[in-house]
Amino acid sequence: MTNKSVIKELAVKTDSKIVFVVLDGIGGHSLTPTGKTELEKAHTPNLNKLASLSILGLSNPIAPGITPGSGPGHLGLFGYDPFKSNIGRGVLAALGIGFSLKTSDIAARINFCTVNSKGIITDRRAGRIPTSLCSRLVEELDKIKIKGVEIFIRAVRDHRASLIIRGKNLGGDISDSDPQKIGLKPKPLTGKDIASKRTIKIANQFVLKAQEIIANKKPANMVLLRGFAKYQKIPSMKEIYKLNPSCIAVYPMYKGVARLVGMKILKGGETLDDEIDVLKEKFNNHDFFFLHVKKTDSAGEDGKFKQKVKVIEDFDKKLPKILNLEPDVIVITGDHSTPSILKGHSWHPVPLLIYSKYCRPDAANKFGESDCLRGGLGMINATDIMTLAMANALKLEKFGA
Repeated sequence: MTNKSVIKELAVKTDSKIVFVVLDGIGGHSLTPTGKTELEKAHTPNLNKLASLSILGLSNPIAPGITPGSGPGHLGLFGYDPFKSNIGRGVLAALGIGFSLKTSDIAARINFCTVNSKGIITDRRAGRIPTSLCSRLVEELDKIKIKGVEIFIRAVRDHRASLIIRGKNLGGDISDSDPQKIGLKPKPLTGKDIASKRTIKIANQFVLKAQEIIANKKPANMVLLRGFAKYQKIPSMKEIYKLNPSCIAVYPMYKGVARLVGMKILKGGETLDDEIDVLKEKFNNHDFFFLHVKKTDSAGEDGKFKQKVKVIEDFDKKLPKILNLEPDVIVITGDHSTPSILKGHSWHPVPLLIYSKYCRPDAANKFGESDCLRGGLGMINATDIMTLAMANALKLEKFGA
């Protein structure tokens, strides 16, 4: 990863524009040993045409063999060391809905889930309940009181909500209660220090009270807690890259990542068409646009190979609307791989495309894992993608005499 202090010295303000598209969980895997991945199976004439004019490669989001969460996966894409800037998902979710966190707050993400009469998880996402139901459940849970602290419960989206604990001498070095698999009971929370163990006592009280309130609800009758963290400030993209960056995303957590690194959150609708309309409307106002597409990841997590193919094909059909804006640099990649066959994030390297009139197009002419493996970028760290985007946008001066 390029030293941030070096980038800060080399970065220059220009009028060139970068559109950075993150197809969440785009990396995939074939269903058979000789088959194609979801991306390779999809009919993508527009992506392939762009690939023929671009330079391709694969990126490691964290390090070889390490499966990334969405937070570190995105922070790596924006050039931040995911090991040093490992911000818990709870903080990102809270920031994503615009909650004003204090540095002493502990935030965690709530997943509403379904458990059977024995307390065994039968659905980790409670059937992806609609946000309207989530909001009604949150309204009841927000009435919970625990002595010595303030508790805030806020709806995020679908089956997701935020828990914020406000008080003194609290720690966030706490494990998740989500076992990441069905057929198991929620895991007990564990912490490594006294402050975190103090927080665990409070969190356990919250879970017991929450269980009493929603035990008879269907399908969301239990809560899982993930991503405990304290808020910490990190250098903004404006400070490092001299950019005026913006974010176009539907899901709050990705807005949270963007807000953490100083992007302006642009208001939009619920669909990819809405997001592209916002990009078109605000194109003259910013020089960096982070455009997030979530449904590739959702289909992969649900194990729906054909649905993931369909989402990719839908993006391909709408890609010309982005190209018509004539951005100086286009980056298309993902924050991690989410193979349908695994129904979750994986360690597999992620397809990467970088287009500009200054890139050296390689021999690869399709946007898929196999072609990207043969691409001119080779295998790189995700943390180097921003440097390449900046260089192709002519936003970096020469290093040294």
